[in-house]
Amino acid sequence: MKRIFSIVSALAIILSLPACGAPAPSEPESPSRDNTSSAAAPAASAEQAESKGKVTLKFFTGKIETIDIMNEIINDFNASQNRITVEQEYQRDASNIIKIKFASGEVPDIMTTYEQEFVDQDKYLDLSNEDEWWSRLSPAMRDSCTDIKTGSQFRICTNMTMAGYFYNKEIFDELGLSPAAEWSEFTSNLQTIKDQKDITPWFIFGREAWHLGHLIEFLPHGYVKQSLGALPAKKAMLDNDKANLNFGALDGPMGMFAANLIALKNNGLINGDVLSATSDNCTQDFVTGKAAMFSNGMWALGGLLDAAPDMADKIGFAPYPAYMPGSRPVVLSAEDSGYSISASTPNADEAKEFLSFLFNPENQKKYSESLKAPSAFADVNSNWAPAAIVSEVDNALKTAVNIGFTNEKPSGFSGDDAGRMVQDLLSGTYTPAEFAQAYEAAWDAGM
Repeated sequence: MKRIFSIVSALAIILSLPACGAPAPSEPESPSRDNTSSAAAPAASAEQAESKGKVTLKFFTGKIETIDIMNEIINDFNASQNRITVEQEYQRDASNIIKIKFASGEVPDIMTTYEQEFVDQDKYLDLSNEDEWWSRLSPAMRDSCTDIKTGSQFRICTNMTMAGYFYNKEIFDELGLSPAAEWSEFTSNLQTIKDQKDITPWFIFGREAWHLGHLIEFLPHGYVKQSLGALPAKKAMLDNDKANLNFGALDGPMGMFAANLIALKNNGLINGDVLSATSDNCTQDFVTGKAAMFSNGMWALGGLLDAAPDMADKIGFAPYPAYMPGSRPVVLSAEDSGYSISASTPNADEAKEFLSFLFNPENQKKYSESLKAPSAFADVNSNWAPAAIVSEVDNALKTAVNIGFTNEKPSGFSGDDAGRMVQDLLSGTYTPAEFAQAYEAAWDAGM
């Protein structure tokens, strides 16, 4: 809690200061959300664009796995004309850095970060009338990009992604194991792997806070989403409905998650270096047979196949097992690679021009195959993964409750913040009961 209050205090100081070297820029009048909004304004004419001169667009992202492919596409765009230059900025802690950028007035023109509070504050341009884009996108993905409060779209995604457990099918076959549907069976599988293979049963790269934050996304939040239903869960999170979320109780989804994770650690069923391990360590241990399982999304697939191309037929994919009474396994099936435009940028037309270039079928095929994620565009036909892996993913989606990302979490409490709490849990700072109470308190403070 001291850390939480320190962060809140630091942000309060930042919010009170102007940008360095100049007065804080005044906020433009918030765009309206009707048909007269800035999103519906006609594109600038050639004469207007010419008179405006050269423009530099700032593109902000927290997606480390897309840096290279985005640089390739950005370079192609910059070379295709001499009026607009796009510059990419990557930040590992993007969900927190973007808050500082909004507070200081140094807002990027285009960003992949998305927070409900900034939607509520009209920080993003309304993209609802960009029919050239939406007409190509699958209806399900447009629904995923729709703000539940307004029914409008302030971001557009280009891909779909799935997350669950990757497992080594060769090891499972050798030991006669099947992916578990229930937590007791899951821990039994881990114990068998430890006893008979003397390798890491489940590798967690806990040095990276976002990864631990994703465990919260997929397990405790996954339970809330399946037990309440997708839309009621979104509403419960937006309203901070404590009775339905039940975050602070020891027997609630957060307390049970913490107790299970500590039990796995104490029984040696996860890697001993969990707090210092990185995603690169995880990849190496998995492809060399030193680890049997790990949790991640399809974005990890490219790194696995680059490290060991011959593993394509050995990589299994399974849902997260049910761990609460009366629950079912879950698998993430959600929008991926979402893009928003700042409502305050004077370069909205240029930002749309770049996004249209990024969204063309040729670039999206390249992007989809690089990211190993199916395209959300109906006119993009990509070979995003080997057939054996696509079959594994299809089976997981059919046998488990499909959940989305938690976009309704308080912007004052990011996924990275949640991940740092899990780091503290694993380091012994909290008991499971204390973790559940601290998580609920942090969620409340973030609201």
